[in-house]
Amino acid sequence: MTVAAVVCGALALTDFAARWDAGAARAPSPAVPVSSVPVSSSLVTQGHALFESSCASCHGMSAQGVRGRGPSLRGVGALAADFYLQTGRMPLPSPKAQPLRSSPAFPQSKIKALVAYVASFGGPGIPTVTPRRGSLAEGQRLFGLDCAGCHTIQGQGGIVTGAIAPSLNEATPTQIGEAVRIGPYVMPRFGEGELSQVQVSSLARYIQSIQHPDNLGGWGIGRIGPIPEGMVAWLLAAAALLLIARLLGERTRDEHEGPRGAGGAGGAGGAGGAGGAGSA
Repeated sequence: MTVAAVVCGALALTDFAARWDAGAARAPSPAVPVSSVPVSSSLVTQGHALFESSCASCHGMSAQGVRGRGPSLRGVGALAADFYLQTGRMPLPSPKAQPLRSSPAFPQSKIKALVAYVASFGGPGIPTVTPRRGSLAEGQRLFGLDCAGCHTIQGQGGIVTGAIAPSLNEATPTQIGEAVRIGPYVMPRFGEGELSQVQVSSLARYIQSIQHPDNLGGWGIGRIGPIPEGMVAWLLAAAALLLIARLLGERTRDEHEGPRGAGGAGGAGGAGGAGGAGSA
């Protein structure tokens, strides 16, 4: 009887340990470390007032979310609040609209207050992205692997199923790091397991390099790609050929009309002279 009890106890402990390990493996790790920067209570209070007047209609009076209008913001941290406010994606014109980049709706002082209020509910902080620490070649490789399918290799954006992949021409390194960790709208989310902070810095370095490239070939035409650029070249060449053909045609016509006019005048004068001689 004692042996059976000991065996059962050992099995129970083994099962408990296995369940504990499985639960720890499933527990999501934060995308970036939780911000440890102290936030003043006055800034949080100011942000709370702004939140109630500008955000609560969709996200609830206590950021708990409103069904059918907006998700809960508890636990999203300063990471999400800073990204959506700094890029002008929030507030939305309507709950069903895609968040698209635009000018920020609030001045920086109010954005800081709103971010502080949302961060007071916990969650990841704003990531530190340092492009100079990254590798340009690695950033290009990662971008081509994970991002170019939607944003194009030059970061000009495109159309995907049910959404618009935005251009990255105005994205700052911090916003790039935030978007990677958040996965806004239909964009996939990349945690530390998929992309480390150094790799994110490499991505930011590559994106910075394509935002202001050296157009060694001349006119960049917005870097829209070789096929559209070739079509533009052909259209410009066709327009130039038509203009040259018209100018040559007008010049040839003027050359032919000039002698005919002169001959007609001479013929009229000769006829008059002949008539005058006959009269005489």
